[in-house]
Amino acid sequence: MADHASAAPVFANAPPASFPGAPSAEADERISWSAIITYNLPTLGVGFMFMLVGLQLMKYATDVLLMSPGVMGTIFGISRIWDAISDPIAGYFSDRTKTRLGRRRPWLIASALPIGGIYLMLWSPPASLSTWTIALGPFSVSALTLWMAVGVIGFYSAMTIFVVPHQALGAELTTGYHDRSRIFGARHAVWGLGSLLALVGMYLFVVSDNPRQTAMQQALLAGLVTTGLLAYTVARLRERPEYQGRGAETPFGAFRDVLRNEHARLLLIVFLIENLGSATIGILTLYIAQYIVGTPELAPLYILAYMIPSIASVPMWMPLSRRFGKKPLWIFSMLLTAVSFGGMFFLQEGSWLLITILAITAGTAAGCGGTVGPSVQADVIDFDEYTTGERKEGAYFAAWNFVFKCAFGITLFLTGWVLELSGFRPNVEQTETAKLALLSLYALYPLTCYAIGALIFARFSLDEREHTRIRAALDARRRSS
Repeated sequence: MADHASAAPVFANAPPASFPGAPSAEADERISWSAIITYNLPTLGVGFMFMLVGLQLMKYATDVLLMSPGVMGTIFGISRIWDAISDPIAGYFSDRTKTRLGRRRPWLIASALPIGGIYLMLWSPPASLSTWTIALGPFSVSALTLWMAVGVIGFYSAMTIFVVPHQALGAELTTGYHDRSRIFGARHAVWGLGSLLALVGMYLFVVSDNPRQTAMQQALLAGLVTTGLLAYTVARLRERPEYQGRGAETPFGAFRDVLRNEHARLLLIVFLIENLGSATIGILTLYIAQYIVGTPELAPLYILAYMIPSIASVPMWMPLSRRFGKKPLWIFSMLLTAVSFGGMFFLQEGSWLLITILAITAGTAAGCGGTVGPSVQADVIDFDEYTTGERKEGAYFAAWNFVFKCAFGITLFLTGWVLELSGFRPNVEQTETAKLALLSLYALYPLTCYAIGALIFARFSLDEREHTRIRAALDARRRSS
């Protein structure tokens, strides 16, 4: 059905009387592209921030701030422990929020200033902090370590306030099985565009004579732009009022239901295993480019070779998922990713062509995961409504985000200490032991994780036919109520 020109979300199907302008719950509705773009705009800035933190912060801390990689790995690991608390809290209270703005948009606007302010703090520690020591009971810690710990934990906490309600809102915009792939495919693409901009920022780091000043300027600009995009989305987007007040009565009840959901349990395991492997990709690409391939100046181009296919392949994966099914396509993409990063084990000095080709194939596979994965998550939430009568998008996306962040934190912690124990030293030629550690983390680790993830996901049973049956039952229940 035709899209509408208005920037505000306008849905093509005739809406039910209870929600003027909303999609019909009883049809495979087509949400307008203007609505999809409005929903996804903030992820441009958020994608920039996440990418730059994931790619650059560890190296910035070790090579510019001269912090220990083990200390930074520990800080990231502690931040994931805090996420064990903050993600479920955000998910539960987002589900239970009831205001004139809806239950998701208040959280989005509340996240705007913390995201911008803490991101600026993270990249602009005063140079004098490295000379200060703060006593914490029987222990003492450098002021710089404390600053970075507060910055990392604060950044991911602010992102939780945005990401969990935003993903939940995306799952609520439509009930269409394949239309959800359009929403989350576009989200993956817009997020990817922000990540591409982060590559420009990373390049400016590489060539900068004053990386501290460059970091502060980029952080200030990113914070201002992201805050503005968030405000625009909140002002222009609408929510389904019939979903308000339908969260679980207690947080324990919400997450008990998540764990009781057989489809959700399987996805949680798959996401954990996948993200344990994928986290090393962002963390170690700069190290691989400099210390293995010997071309640090080409690092942004290697990441570009990954990001462009990841974004450009989204329009290809959308019709393929309709033709072949979400499950087979996602399994194929996992295996392609496994093979691509497994091939990275053969990188050596000067093998710029090999890393470029493998980055292209891995990026193409990533476009499928970004399009199909969240769409499958939304289908699983429909199954929860079928069994409990509640709408707990926030609780479900909080659980999946918690798993993602745990995996990222575990891998960061592991990476930091593997580098520490292998004898890694910044800005010098590495020993063979350190090089082997880098290649094993960058290639064999994700190869193993993605292969196991594909094997487990093969047991997933919520396909299009089963989802159609569930939606029909939900629609009949709504008509009779």
